[in-house]
Amino acid sequence: MSTQPLPLAGVTVVTVEQAVAAPFATRQLADLGARVVKIERPDGGDFARGYDTAAQGLASHFVWCNRGKESVAVDLKDPRGLALVRKMVAGADVFVQNLAQGAAARLGLDAATLCAAHPWLIAVDVSGYGAEGPYAHKRAYDMLVQCEAGLVSVTGTPEQPVKSGIPAADIAAGMYAFSGVLAALVRRGTTGRGGPVEVSLLDSLAEWMGHPLHHGMHGGAAPARTGLAHAVIAPYDAYPTTDGLVLLSVQNDREWRRLAERVLGRPELADDPAFATNTARVAGRAATDAVVAAALAPLTAAEALARLDAAGIACARLNSVAELADHPQLTARDRWREVESPVGPLRALLPPIVFPDAPEPRMDRIPALGQDTDEVLAELGVPEPQVKELREAGVIA
Repeated sequence: MSTQPLPLAGVTVVTVEQAVAAPFATRQLADLGARVVKIERPDGGDFARGYDTAAQGLASHFVWCNRGKESVAVDLKDPRGLALVRKMVAGADVFVQNLAQGAAARLGLDAATLCAAHPWLIAVDVSGYGAEGPYAHKRAYDMLVQCEAGLVSVTGTPEQPVKSGIPAADIAAGMYAFSGVLAALVRRGTTGRGGPVEVSLLDSLAEWMGHPLHHGMHGGAAPARTGLAHAVIAPYDAYPTTDGLVLLSVQNDREWRRLAERVLGRPELADDPAFATNTARVAGRAATDAVVAAALAPLTAAEALARLDAAGIACARLNSVAELADHPQLTARDRWREVESPVGPLRALLPPIVFPDAPEPRMDRIPALGQDTDEVLAELGVPEPQVKELREAGVIA
């Protein structure tokens, strides 16, 4: 039985956001109990709303990153609209923005300006490349940052570099913005002061590139692209069975011995100098892969996984996205919920952070554009005739 509230209950967040990085960060805050008021353009809102119509008519990116938020449609280019948003920020705990570099500063909504005016406020600037330097004003979409950060150079096959199948730079920046807010809230709890937080997509993804970066800087060369294989561990790859691919990973020489004896049926390979150490197996990767593939090829995927599990060898099935949606582990742990939306209930996963002594994370509705404008303006004390006037003028929607 829950005994504590969600950890961010009572925290109010105002966000001027679009695409993925900042919306992903603020959705984490909403999941953990914060009130998140999302400011959108009246003429279409967050442009991620228009990426696709895959989620029963809604955009899949928007559905993923925007549950649990209130949508207020305000034209920031109109002084009347900007004044409304500044009034919202004055009553907030956290402000987040990921407008194009320089745009927030021109509006007076950059972190430095806001924190100078409101010492208790935590204000987050999410950018592509940071506020300074030769790349500060470059457009910074996810795929471009993946390339600039070198992720694409180490992803793919020896013949073909590829970008990550998910927006890795956006997700990295979103998670650092999320954790930056949490750290700033802790600091404010001890000092009574908020302060600015800066996160860039390039910095975030460069941190995630730590292994190949250090391997290359200190080892002389970056790890080669190896597809599903691991650049410095063998066997670590996908192997065919009679009905699909099975992946396995041997992390040390003790595991190799177990694999050789209990799965490959070749116990002599445990002590063979050509296979006994990881260094030898990587140097002779083709031979290593060949003996593993020969042992698994006659088996079904289920049989191969059963043998590998019994031997204590890490293994997995190569699932499709559809198979992830029906994954038995997610089902067994009751990880799915339904979220309300303008098109009806949509299936969604519970967030990964679990607080067993608190209520479930909030899985509130995905808002329609401007769904909460009137309610939020009423809270600000804007009289109904003025709201009507602003709507007729196109300042709000």
